[in-house]
Amino acid sequence: MSETPPDRARGDAELMWSADAASRALGMRLDDVGPGFSRVSMRVRPDMVNGWDLCHGGLISALADSAFALACNTRGTVTVAAGFQVDFLEPARLDDLLVAEAREVVLRGRSGVYDVTVRCGEAVVAEFRGRSRSLGRPIPRA
Repeated sequence: MSETPPDRARGDAELMWSADAASRALGMRLDDVGPGFSRVSMRVRPDMVNGWDLCHGGLISALADSAFALACNTRGTVTVAAGFQVDFLEPARLDDLLVAEAREVVLRGRSGVYDVTVRCGEAVVAEFRGRSRSLGRPIPRA
């Protein structure tokens, strides 16, 4: 019986996620994943707020980047970021639960574009657009 695309996407994402010490150190959680899609959450801790008592923008970017990385590594090939842009729309505060949802916009050859929306409840905290580049080699499976 062959593996379905959603099963393959989950397996690839979980393999990458299991070795992602940076995301784990920030308390991120993989909530959902599928082909070209992921949802990752993170609770804002005291060590994540800046001098104005707001979540540091770099940590919001890191959350979006982790969701982006998972989404673009669900197609069976090792894929890395070529760049990203992020726009901050609302502040996040201590104890907020941030949820980043990444979705593939376009995939052409070895290049892709992904949008990530970071929310706190219904409020949109940030919009992130990432550009990916496949390294052209399969994700190593055990």
